[in-house]
Amino acid sequence: MRTGRCGVRAAVIDWATAVGVAATLLVTGLAGRHPAMHLALLGYALLTVGGLTLVARRRAPVTVLVVTGLCALGYQAAGFDVPAVAYLFAVYAAVRAGQRTVTVAVSVAMLAVLPLAALASGLHDTGEVFARARGALELAWLIAAGAAGEALRQAERRADEAERTREETARRRVDEERLHIARELHDSLTHQISIIQVQAEVAVHVARKRGEQVPQALLAIREAGREAARELRATLEVLRDDGESPPHGLDHVAELVDRTRTTGLDTTLTIEGRRYDLPAEVDRTAYRIVQESLTNITRHAAAATASVRIGYRPGALAIRVDDDGKATPADVSVPGVGLLGMRERVTALGGRLRAAPRDEGGFTVQVEIPVDGTS
Repeated sequence: MRTGRCGVRAAVIDWATAVGVAATLLVTGLAGRHPAMHLALLGYALLTVGGLTLVARRRAPVTVLVVTGLCALGYQAAGFDVPAVAYLFAVYAAVRAGQRTVTVAVSVAMLAVLPLAALASGLHDTGEVFARARGALELAWLIAAGAAGEALRQAERRADEAERTREETARRRVDEERLHIARELHDSLTHQISIIQVQAEVAVHVARKRGEQVPQALLAIREAGREAARELRATLEVLRDDGESPPHGLDHVAELVDRTRTTGLDTTLTIEGRRYDLPAEVDRTAYRIVQESLTNITRHAAAATASVRIGYRPGALAIRVDDDGKATPADVSVPGVGLLGMRERVTALGGRLRAAPRDEGGFTVQVEIPVDGTS
């Protein structure tokens, strides 16, 4: 909105300047000596065009420079002794836009041709011709216009550099905060997860050494500890590397299903359609949806079986996770944090999520995420 207001303000200033200069040139032309009628009409037209052309000085500074210069030569040749005010504005705009070399070249040409334009008006006295040309485009005013444009250009460049410096400082602070979070996570969680993992490994080792059957729950704890450690390392890498490489995607779903089976939940995986490359955000979100769905099933559903279906469709990725748990349509449940998180992830990508009990019993999570550029 602020950019839009700035654009409107600049347009108003440009039009006001152009109309003001055109009016000034016309008034000066009317107040001075008038040439023959047919030349007078041409001169008035050139005075008007030269002023109004300034409305485009921001968008096409070189074109405006040339047009205002030609107009100035034209009305001088038509007999109008009017200063080249519009050309001075064009010089300022062109230098401000960084077109210094072109501006100098055109201005030198203007200074050289103006006496010829004054001579073409019918004044044969050489001294009067050069005085008139010098009055139309004073060298001091020309230098002042160029200097003003260059000064403002340098000020804008310094302002841009200051803005870039502020942005770099902000990014550096974000990176420092990210590293701080990574260190905090490492210090607070890695130790606890390592203890769980070590204890589980020791318990499994002792049970096998004694020849006892290792409980499935203990194996699940061990695998969960390993996975938690991997997840934590991946998360820390994302924090350190600014998330350039997602830690998990659909390529890891098969491993996730295998680990789920170790908890005693009979889980199947079906992939439909021809696989294609997915955007990193979609790939990561799809994995998280399957992971959260299977976690909810193992914790809350009291289910014996679960199925995961991933469909690569034209323009969309479809995911469906079903279980045969005890949920029924009559159950009234409040969505947990995990389900709300899944919905937020999917909605952020423009997709749809449906999570509800099935008529035949159990729970279903259905997701469809649009994927551009696939067929």
